[in-house]
Amino acid sequence: MNIRNFRKMLEAQWAKGNFLCVGLDPDTEKMPDHLKKDVRLRDRMTRIFCRQIVEATKDLVCAYKPNSAFFEGIGVNGEEVLSYVINTIRELAPDVPIILDAKRGDIGSTNVGYVKSVFTWLKADAITVNPYLGAEALEPFLEQTDKGIIVLCRTSNPGAGEFQDIGITFDLEEGRFIREKTGSYIMSSKGYHGKLYEHVAYQVSQRWNTNSNCGLVVGATYPFQLKNIRKIVGDMPILIPGIGFQQEGISIKEQIKQVVTAGKDSQGQGMIISLSRSIIFASKGTDFADAARHKALKIRDLINEYR
Repeated sequence: MNIRNFRKMLEAQWAKGNFLCVGLDPDTEKMPDHLKKDVRLRDRMTRIFCRQIVEATKDLVCAYKPNSAFFEGIGVNGEEVLSYVINTIRELAPDVPIILDAKRGDIGSTNVGYVKSVFTWLKADAITVNPYLGAEALEPFLEQTDKGIIVLCRTSNPGAGEFQDIGITFDLEEGRFIREKTGSYIMSSKGYHGKLYEHVAYQVSQRWNTNSNCGLVVGATYPFQLKNIRKIVGDMPILIPGIGFQQEGISIKEQIKQVVTAGKDSQGQGMIISLSRSIIFASKGTDFADAARHKALKIRDLINEYR
């Protein structure tokens, strides 16, 4: 049996110049009108829509990222539809890894159930997780040597800084965190000083990544923070969402330039640049799949132009 290793699959796509990740956020309200003949058949609409998007873009991407929330929103058949979409990707694009955007994270025994659901039944290659409960709770994920464990670090939403930007000092001698307001990230034998998101980046890259299967989520909306995180984590993969609708007033071209400049690793790689709505909903007509391909090709070429 051929074992799918997320990191190796990702690196193989990077070698082809593929750094674009297409996010599959199948909001049925935004789908082309010709697919809405019967709104009661949202599961069927979603299957058709996602399959055509994958068929149109499969040679241009480094990963697909179905968002579990949009499938759960379909109703009781949502997980079955998600399973169909993942199996469709494995059928049409067998060399492209699948990141389930589910942001899981709970106590260890609960995470065992999540691991079985995501990797055994749904057959995803990677998952996004929440670091809030610490490495001990996430161990069922972290011990999955062939899977990608992508940890939320500095997210793209406007309110992300409410907690993520809190300045902290961890004193090893006293064994406690002290809240600070400012300061750049410093690590020494005495402890750590910097923002909370920087400490997450350090912990994941230096302590959690013993199986070389970790990555981080860092929003494209914060290129300065992305640059800081890249310095901390070295060549670890970074999933970068938030290009497009989340940055009004800045052209897609300028956004990509900022992200690639800040986010590329020492090899000019290391990036999983994720776009969802701006690609999958590039057209509301019968040409939606062709329009998605055209937009994906444009983004792929822009990324490589700035590498």
